[in-house]
Amino acid sequence: MCGDNLKEEPVLAAVTHLKPLPEPPKELERLFREHNDLIFRTAYRVTGSAEDAEDVLQTVFLRLARRAEIDLAPSPASYLHRAAVNASLDLVRSRTAAKRVALEDVESDLKENPALNPASKHEDRELRKLIQQAVARLGASAAEMFVLRYFEGYGNSEIAELMGTSQMVVAVTLHRSRARLRKEIGNYLEKYHEA
Repeated sequence: MCGDNLKEEPVLAAVTHLKPLPEPPKELERLFREHNDLIFRTAYRVTGSAEDAEDVLQTVFLRLARRAEIDLAPSPASYLHRAAVNASLDLVRSRTAAKRVALEDVESDLKENPALNPASKHEDRELRKLIQQAVARLGASAAEMFVLRYFEGYGNSEIAELMGTSQMVVAVTLHRSRARLRKEIGNYLEKYHEA
């Protein structure tokens, strides 16, 4: 017992010299309360995992907390939505070759369509993963446009406004992205359409 006290004393001495963590700014708390669902849903659609979506949510708000001031004018929702898309794409890009399937993904597949056989469920999950990986390999703005259009359901004009570009640029970028994705996952699709 005496030995335990000797070990604790240096730790306690070190802790007493630490400064308390600062309180999060009220603005950050308000932004979190108002937009955490949007960020989580966006991240979940891109990553396909609730665990990864929670990581993205934390990443977005940690990045905001590190900023000296928080000014997301004119539209905080647009800014946070784009931040969620970008953080999600960063996460997908950083994944290692060894992938894991989240338990909630398997459970939701079983609930959505119990008529699918296990092989079809596996093919569906594999295709979703291939699409996520292919999108992650697109350039930053092309990937963001693709996610906004096909994962989030935004129209070309809305994407152009969000990203500060023209509808023509959005349309051309999406066309090129679709062609690249088709090429990258074409072999996989052909293999299962022939079977």
